[in-house]
Amino acid sequence: MGTENKVIKCKAAVAWEPGKPVSVEEVEVAPPKDHEVRIKIAASGVCHTDLTYLYNCDKGVKTLPFPLILGHEGSGVVESVGPGVTAVQPGDKVIPVLLPHCDECQLCLNPKTNLCAKNWEKLQQCVQADGVSRVTCKGQQIYQFAGVSTFCEYTVVPEYNVAKIHQDAVLDKVCLLGCGVATGYGAALNAAKVERGTVCAVFGLGAIGLATVMGCKSAGASRIIGVDINSEKCEVAKKFGVTEFVNPNDHNKPIQEVLMEMTGGGADYSFECVGNVTLMRAAFESCSISSGVCVIVGWTENNLMLVSPKDLVLGRTLKGSFLGGWKSVCSVPKLVEDYMTGRIMLDEFVTHTLPLEGINQAFDLMTKGKSIRSVIKM
Repeated sequence: MGTENKVIKCKAAVAWEPGKPVSVEEVEVAPPKDHEVRIKIAASGVCHTDLTYLYNCDKGVKTLPFPLILGHEGSGVVESVGPGVTAVQPGDKVIPVLLPHCDECQLCLNPKTNLCAKNWEKLQQCVQADGVSRVTCKGQQIYQFAGVSTFCEYTVVPEYNVAKIHQDAVLDKVCLLGCGVATGYGAALNAAKVERGTVCAVFGLGAIGLATVMGCKSAGASRIIGVDINSEKCEVAKKFGVTEFVNPNDHNKPIQEVLMEMTGGGADYSFECVGNVTLMRAAFESCSISSGVCVIVGWTENNLMLVSPKDLVLGRTLKGSFLGGWKSVCSVPKLVEDYMTGRIMLDEFVTHTLPLEGINQAFDLMTKGKSIRSVIKM
């Protein structure tokens, strides 16, 4: 592309400090080093996790290093590759994923998990394997969120975090499979393993919750109860498979009691898709006391007591799901093809398409509950 081995100047949405709006700046993106890939980002979904780390660092969420470029739900085209990269080449369409998959470590070789140990600690520190970010602005290092940073026109990520996808994929739609949609959809299919004819309750009907609903419907659940305090979500949720909608604010008793009565003893499967510990407990107490399975999908770092041993002894199961249980690099391409063949929905999640300069507007829409997913097009 004429830029190989050169520093690229481009635009990025830089968060200079927590709790403040981001600003679009000119940044410099260095060439990829060994086993790294530089990607020209085409589009990026705006995930609630981005909002959480930007604005809630004083509410039990750890402070990431700043200045920082957020974004982890992107898609694009490989611009260049560093030495040792064989899985992709310039011109390939790809999705950079926040969860690596090296296919070599003990975790990758374990079919029961989708986690990977490759560079994990460094990625959590928002740097690459050598401890340094590949992005600078105004003479200082700009950290890369989860080592990815898709709110940037170009980014450099480890090859183990790059999923090569179909060349005909529509990039401003399949970007959602980098996190939100894959996370919820997989929570139902991979973590819960929802069975045909069962009853499911999904707490929180944002993008991840609606994707969970979609997964429950795909698995053949007979009843899917959507729970959200925003009643405007009701009609939207039905398009994804919700059969009944409950707003906790419409009842004078705890939502778990409402659901216990609605289901005659509890749901077979419940999902918390918000990242709220109080809601997690409500979801857990909404599933059957004898055999219910509750899956925690929402992300939080608050360390509050969730359940006591007596809540588990009679047979309930509590489990978590990260990126939907998909082994990222090898599973995401299959999800892209499922979208292309009509097996899963993506277009319906996108309510707003904005330029990079509209990133703060996207956060505002999310905060006000006016969007399912905003997509930033570069």
